[in-house]
Amino acid sequence: MSSISNLSLLLICQYMFIGVHPVGSADPGSSTSLWGKKLKFGGPPCLWQLQPHVVIPALKELSVCVSLKRNYTTEWRAFVYKASKNAHIELGLGGAGPQITVWMFGRQWHFLKWLKLDEWYSICLTWSSRARRLRVYINGLVQLESPLYPSLPLQLAESGTLTLGMSHYVAPNNQVRPESGSNLLGEIGLFRMWSTEWSAAELWGLGCADGDVVGWDQRQWKNTCPPEPDHNLHCLWSHYKIKMWVSILDTANRGNCSLPLEEITRNWLKRIFPSIISIQNLSVSLPRQNCPLGFNSTDLHEQTQSLEELSTSSCRSCFRCEVYVKVEPPASVEVVQRNMTALLRSTFPYNLFHLRVDPNSITVLSVGDFSLETEHTPTMRPNQSVTGTSVSLLPNSTCATKDELRKQNSSLVQSDQFFRVNLTLNMSGNPSHPEDFIERWVKMQLEWSKIMTVLNVIIKDNNLRSTSPGLMISYTGLKEYFCTFHIQEYGMTNVEETQIFIHDALSSKYENGSTTIQTSILQIKHIEPENCLEEPTPTVYGLYFWPETFPQQIQEMGCYKPTSERAYRLCKLHIENDTTSWMDPDMTNCEQLVTISDIGNITVTPDNVADVVEIIYDLVTSHLDNVTSLPSMVLGSVVEKLSEVVHVGIIRPAIAARIVNIVANVLLSESDVASFCNNFLDLTESMGNTMDFQGESATITAPSLALSVVNVDPEEFRGLTFGASLESTMNPEVFVNQTFVGEPLPETNATISLPPEINNFFPPGERNTTRVQFQFYGTQNLFQDPELTNQTGNLILNSYVVSASINDSSVVNLKNPVVVTLNHQEPKKPGDIVTCVFWDFYKNGGLGGWNSSGCETQSISCYQTSCLCDHLTHFAILMDVSRTTVSKSDSEIMTIISYVGCGISSIFLGITLLTYLIFEKLRQDYPSKILMNLAAALLGLSMLFLLNSWLSSFSNYGVCITTAAALHYFLLASFTWMGLEAVHMYFALVKVFNTYVPFYILKFCAVGWGIPLVIVSLVLAINKDAYGSYVSDEAAVGLGSAESCWLRDDVFFYVTVMAYILLILLCNIFVFIVVLIQIKQMKANKISSKGRSSLKDLRAAASLTVLLGLTWTMGFFSIGPGRVVMMYMYIICNSLQGLFVFLFHCLMKENVRKQWRIHLCCGRFRLGDNSDWSQSGTAGGCNKKSNLVNSDSVESDKSSSLRSLTPP
Repeated sequence: MSSISNLSLLLICQYMFIGVHPVGSADPGSSTSLWGKKLKFGGPPCLWQLQPHVVIPALKELSVCVSLKRNYTTEWRAFVYKASKNAHIELGLGGAGPQITVWMFGRQWHFLKWLKLDEWYSICLTWSSRARRLRVYINGLVQLESPLYPSLPLQLAESGTLTLGMSHYVAPNNQVRPESGSNLLGEIGLFRMWSTEWSAAELWGLGCADGDVVGWDQRQWKNTCPPEPDHNLHCLWSHYKIKMWVSILDTANRGNCSLPLEEITRNWLKRIFPSIISIQNLSVSLPRQNCPLGFNSTDLHEQTQSLEELSTSSCRSCFRCEVYVKVEPPASVEVVQRNMTALLRSTFPYNLFHLRVDPNSITVLSVGDFSLETEHTPTMRPNQSVTGTSVSLLPNSTCATKDELRKQNSSLVQSDQFFRVNLTLNMSGNPSHPEDFIERWVKMQLEWSKIMTVLNVIIKDNNLRSTSPGLMISYTGLKEYFCTFHIQEYGMTNVEETQIFIHDALSSKYENGSTTIQTSILQIKHIEPENCLEEPTPTVYGLYFWPETFPQQIQEMGCYKPTSERAYRLCKLHIENDTTSWMDPDMTNCEQLVTISDIGNITVTPDNVADVVEIIYDLVTSHLDNVTSLPSMVLGSVVEKLSEVVHVGIIRPAIAARIVNIVANVLLSESDVASFCNNFLDLTESMGNTMDFQGESATITAPSLALSVVNVDPEEFRGLTFGASLESTMNPEVFVNQTFVGEPLPETNATISLPPEINNFFPPGERNTTRVQFQFYGTQNLFQDPELTNQTGNLILNSYVVSASINDSSVVNLKNPVVVTLNHQEPKKPGDIVTCVFWDFYKNGGLGGWNSSGCETQSISCYQTSCLCDHLTHFAILMDVSRTTVSKSDSEIMTIISYVGCGISSIFLGITLLTYLIFEKLRQDYPSKILMNLAAALLGLSMLFLLNSWLSSFSNYGVCITTAAALHYFLLASFTWMGLEAVHMYFALVKVFNTYVPFYILKFCAVGWGIPLVIVSLVLAINKDAYGSYVSDEAAVGLGSAESCWLRDDVFFYVTVMAYILLILLCNIFVFIVVLIQIKQMKANKISSKGRSSLKDLRAAASLTVLLGLTWTMGFFSIGPGRVVMMYMYIICNSLQGLFVFLFHCLMKENVRKQWRIHLCCGRFRLGDNSDWSQSGTAGGCNKKSNLVNSDSVESDKSSSLRSLTPP
């Protein structure tokens, strides 16, 4: 406020000093400036429209800025411009709730931004027909950037109607009428329109400058309600442009009208303006005798001359004058406009001339730029919450604009000089750190003068480069070093003098005790690095416009929040190529304005992909600095937005490097990325395929992550080898060899070699555009296979992951395999099994998982494994740490035995079942009916085992679950019927009942088929995903192949399979022992049985073993040194169980053979239907007594059961 008071006081004092009326005599109310005032909407209807004489031309580019404040959450319009005789909105701004709408050429664009109530916001729209682009800024931050349709007009319609705070329509009498329903309930503090598409930096520089098409002056507006003063809207500014018509009269009547108008006007203005107003530029038009209508005879009346004298003067002329002035210190715009107008309104005597300004022609405009002076950064009052400037919330830079920086530094261009020094020196002695000793010597020799600084020092030991230094060392003890560094000189010294100074300082011999340094080769080169150019940088801390800056200078800018802090950025001079570039800004002292939850609201366009990636990088980095993981919703937004960036924009290496770093940061955090694995892999592959870079190849590394892309010529392709090494979480080191190398590259953790045959898969018709991409993942967090997560821990991922791909090609079924060599993270121990696997994108319902198909594993050592694969994708190795001793050959043999045995069993189980179904006489008793059910269950189990791998190959989620559930069901049914066989034997041979059991077989069927159904149904109801694709530990063990559909949840497996089977087998063992004892007692009681041989007893025991499934117990004893033998016996016995059922209960049973001979044989092998056996073998079979179990029939039932168990 003090600056405003000072300006007013100085103006009044100066006015009084030259003997004219004081400024206070000017009527403040006569000022037409709207600066420092606001338009209030909300009470009675208030219409602010553009005056008819103010015509908006047909603009081909424009910028519009409005400052507004909302008081209620209703639909609103900030301004509406409609073309003449056209109902649609040509240009407008409005909103409803959190949605903001921009109108242009009748079209609408929407974006989300919540404008808080009772807070000022500066909103700017820019458009250009050349760029065909619409941009919207809110408080300096880009909120919308959208290309315009080619069909839209190339210029704004001219001579339209413009209203503020509401929409409108034009009545038939050409009167503008307000439209209700969308009026702004709030305030407007500023409105300006320019005929230029300003950039964000230029809008910032225009702070308090008025528009050149529509300004903030009441003479341009027609209104029905007055503006209201608001002291919080004062905008302090320095640059102004004055336009006016001046009349000059020669009172001496000398007759010489050739007057130096510019000189006279300049001297006149210097006299009437106080010292704080300086004239920067002045231009006058050619004089003319006919003055504008604003001048009349009475206007020229002065105290020193009568009206008659003035009218007879021969040298009276008028001219138009434009003056650029600067007010220092800056003052409030409306105060400057009011007081300057007052100073110019009165007639002034100057020497022998009288000067008079047409009061109606005086226009004082705040401007942003003119030829001899650059714009000044808008100054804010301390108590001001927000100004009326277009981008008022932008921080003030110490160097506001490029032009201002150039002007300020015009005298300093030669002050900072840069030199590159290449130095070869010999050093004797043995300091503990010779490189540090040399660097200290260089700085001591050069920096003592305080006019130069040594930068970017690199020192290398030359002693290993050739034999001659070695000979010198052995003889003289000298060691040779090569140094290169930059020197920044800021003492305004001549270049030649500086070079002489550097040469003398570094050429002299230096001695420090036993250590001596002597320069042998010295090269000094004067370099002229470019400045770092002006660069807008959108960040999570706000949008910052870093002005053009000299090399090795640190630029400062004020933080958005808190405003008392500063942000810093270095313009770095690089030693590698003597070029400059901006380093990452240091925003440590600033607070974030954007949070990570806002990522989903970012709009991606081809022009802002780099900015979007930078903002995402900043958000992810800052978030992970505070917490250890990203929420799943945020993680999804990050992947989605990065994928959008890759598909929308041109990916330069710098952008790709940022994306790779984002991915690396996420993978190294504790975020749950398992469900986004395929998304991340697709993202990085798409980025590599579309990355635009110079040269033959490009490599990007980040912590634990590396990506290399190579453009190859199909005609010259001879193979390609990629290797990567990683230490801890540092960036991997990458090696690329342009040939096929079958052996692993030395010192690498992963190597992948592509054979020349890959050439056949290059995209057809393309030359010099084929791209091979390699990826290396030094973390396992991304590759979370549910099957490994849910299993007991025997299988672990034991290597890093490496991949290769070709753009637009799927490489499969290679005759010459891809060679992948991977180091083990944990050394392989005796008994561990290592398997080469690849990431299958389609496993686990599209979540991905490991698959071993198409890969052959070759063990190199306990630390390294080689994989030979017939396709390209992501490769790794799994290791089974269950300490198995089954070799690969044994595993293959067991797999073959399993399939062959199950195939044989299926055939003979079918024959058995068919035999008992066709011949009714065979299924009259209970044992035969139980046997039929057991055969059916075993047949279903064997058939599903054989079809399992084929069904799982479809990778169909529903089919796999159905197959796994059916296999589970028939396994449980088979063991249930084995248990029911034991129960029946126990009832028939051991336990004596005196009661009748109705529906005996029906009850058995309910138990045999019902209990498995209940168990499987419960599993499906609790968690249907317990079934699915499953990779078994050993392809030949159990009921699954290398990849099959089965129970993959360990809890369900152990409860519903292992525990159930173990319980039944324990019961069956008990019954087996009891039955054998009972048979022995029955033999002892019968004289006819004493002649039975031991062979028949063995057959009986074997028959019982098959029926009760006791061979399955061998699986529980497959441990220890004899594990392989037991596994062979387990697989052979159980896969051939169906064959044994056929042998013992069909082929070796006399009644079955006789039925075959009666019905299937002919000639002398055929038996007649009236044979003794056929007449009596089943006598009484239909007698109801056979269904009774009582004391009178126990002996006969025992004999029947015994006959069914023991073949003759």
